Amino acid sequence: MTKVVRYGLLGSGMMGQEHLRNIALIEGATVVALVEPDAEMRARSLDLVPHARCYDTLEQLLNSDTELDALVITTPNYQHADQLLQLFERTILPILVEKPVVTSQEQAAAVHHAAANHPAPVWVAMEYRYMPPVARFREQISAGDLGDLKMLAIREHRFPFLEKVQDWNRFNHKTGGTLVEKCCHFFDLMRLIVGGEAIRVYASTGQDVNHLEETYDGKTPDIIDNAYVIVDFANGKRASLDLNMFAEGSRYQEEICAIGPKAKLECFVPGPGRFWPTEALGAAPIPKLVISPRDPKGPIELDIPVDETILAAGDHNGSTYYQHLGFFKAITEEGKVDVTVEDGLKAVILGLAAQESARTGRAIEIFDSGLNYR
Repeated sequence: MTKVVRYGLLGSGMMGQEHLRNIALIEGATVVALVEPDAEMRARSLDLVPHARCYDTLEQLLNSDTELDALVITTPNYQHADQLLQLFERTILPILVEKPVVTSQEQAAAVHHAAANHPAPVWVAMEYRYMPPVARFREQISAGDLGDLKMLAIREHRFPFLEKVQDWNRFNHKTGGTLVEKCCHFFDLMRLIVGGEAIRVYASTGQDVNHLEETYDGKTPDIIDNAYVIVDFANGKRASLDLNMFAEGSRYQEEICAIGPKAKLECFVPGPGRFWPTEALGAAPIPKLVISPRDPKGPIELDIPVDETILAAGDHNGSTYYQHLGFFKAITEEGKVDVTVEDGLKAVILGLAAQESARTGRAIEIFDSGLNYR
């Protein structure tokens, strides 16, 4: 008989609702509590989980008699660290926390220390690891198809930041900056794929197109909308990121390229299907993998389709479902936590270091095994 896991969800905005839809696909998983102060977001979420009990604050939930087996944090970035620290102090529950796990070096140190004493699984949501084409991409590299990986390039050309509750994602002090908020995913993938720790980051960024005409309480958004980032790793490998957030006309949103002495491997991932103009262009693109050996020459293309039910449950190419399935197994079967707090913190540190590099115009050194920069 499948064990029933009762979830509490902190924050049920756009991303929180994606988590609700994907939890619903897992047999034995049920959301019984929501913490959401915004009336509109709460109403939308109750359409998905009508029997859930609702609270305005985490404090109210913790003081209630609602019985929980796990917690999922999908609140705005700047709330993650404080909520995690509160949960570490007052509960022994498994926790899945959305990226970025923190937004500053100071928060990273506090969360790293506190997490070490938490007795239950803590999983950082890095959805991009679980996109089926990206997972297959990683498998091909591990299989040795390229030989010893030498260079990794990640390109994301996409749409601007979407509107969020109270427009919290328009300012660096609430998001950590674009290279933290958006790109910690890619720094996580870099570490995972190259199999090493970063030692140096250099970034050049711009705020050239998006949000320049917007004002909030008399302030103009300060988030960047394009960047180049280069990362050097201790094992001699190198990776780059090419980000553009005013290129939503692209067929593919993410393109990842790995090169070794034997071959080049490319991964192509489309953006959210709901943004694709099906009436004008037909069905949305299918993710694909292309391997190009040096000998014999000739690219080999593979389509990597995603199950339609899983695809329809969110904007991340099915990855949120596979992530939640892993978290569910970590709770019910003592399965492995794929993305630890340390993984999540190291991805943030790389993003913060890249932001600092862009601000100062200098390369930033990473030390303490990836948990600090200077």
